[in-house]
Amino acid sequence: MAGLQSGSRTCSCTRAAHDTRLVAVTGGPGAGKTAILEMALASLCSHIAVLPEAASVVFGGGFPRHDTEVGRAAAQRAIFHVQRELEAVVLGEGRVAVGLCDRGTVDGLAYWHGSPEAYWRAVGSSEQAELERYSAVIHLRTPAATQGYNHDNVLRLESAAQAAELDRRVLTAWTAHPRRYVVDSVDDFADKAARALAHVREALPECCRAHLQAAP
Repeated sequence: MAGLQSGSRTCSCTRAAHDTRLVAVTGGPGAGKTAILEMALASLCSHIAVLPEAASVVFGGGFPRHDTEVGRAAAQRAIFHVQRELEAVVLGEGRVAVGLCDRGTVDGLAYWHGSPEAYWRAVGSSEQAELERYSAVIHLRTPAATQGYNHDNVLRLESAAQAAELDRRVLTAWTAHPRRYVVDSVDDFADKAARALAHVREALPECCRAHLQAAP
């Protein structure tokens, strides 16, 4: 998913500016984040923006993926700062009510090969400061191989076992967030998507909910 994209439906809200909230949609590899964010774009209004995944921006743009301590640390610092700047755009412009983030800055803890304290020192922030940036977190669990885990995404390198471990690490990283919703994987992805989108809708302000009645 490239660039900042807005929902396609109209709503009754006529406000030119909003107090933008950030909602992180996260989880392990293959959890269905991209598909669910695309569904959100199709079913929600133009006051909802979807931010691209910072890691895809970084690696898709040619940043080296070196499997060394130095290379991994450099990549996570780059991803953190790209994520922060993507969020800065929607927060600073104030045009949308909700910015749906494909992962959040706290995800970096799951990919960091050191202590949490070292990660926060490396990116120049703290766990509390980053958790407070997001009004809600929706964690989509990674499916098992029997539930459809695959490598359709060319940037996805992990095996099913590695994906499950990363999913666990991401889950742990966000444990302290007061509004975290965990959506388990089920055999029917449509059911998983419906539950995830219900949590997204809970984050919408009243002024942007009227269009939901008109959705097919």
